[in-house]
Amino acid sequence: MRKKFSKSWNSSKKPNKQRKFRYNAPLHIKGEFLNVHLSKDLRNKYKMRAVRVRVGDKVRILRGQFKKQEGKVEEVDVKRSVIYVSKIEHVKRDGTKARYPIQPSNVMIIELNTDDKKRFKQRNVTKKALSKDNTEDTKKETKHKESVNKEKTTSEAKNLKKIDSIKSSSKSERHKKAITKKAEDAKN
Repeated sequence: MRKKFSKSWNSSKKPNKQRKFRYNAPLHIKGEFLNVHLSKDLRNKYKMRAVRVRVGDKVRILRGQFKKQEGKVEEVDVKRSVIYVSKIEHVKRDGTKARYPIQPSNVMIIELNTDDKKRFKQRNVTKKALSKDNTEDTKKETKHKESVNKEKTTSEAKNLKKIDSIKSSSKSERHKKAITKKAEDAKN
């Protein structure tokens, strides 16, 4: 029996396997395809580059025939990996209007729907805790590195003195041997 889905297909560079990965992916993986870039203001505010798009988010379309238009997300279709934006419709031949599906990679979030307080609360708390822990850890690491560096420099200085004394003694011995050879050669 052929496999329905495998995570190893994602590492393949074959286009047919990439398409197969995206098409047959289970919903918990397809949800990752719905991540959308944040605008620069939101990126600075939330310290994140992208977030999963949700109903109520205001987005700007960056590609396609509706480029530069803005609207609120009306529906997120996880199974098809598309979103539907308000006021983005195309006219069918019989004159009726239909919603136009847009790929999430072609939009940018301008304004977030902040009805769900848990959407960023947990992430911000962990980031703050991590930043505090990281500052303490970095302070400890720098102190440790400084003490190690001091030890290294003192040990290196001692080693260099030893090497210099060995070299100088070997130089003087070589010099004496060279002088004695010259004297012997002069006698002969």
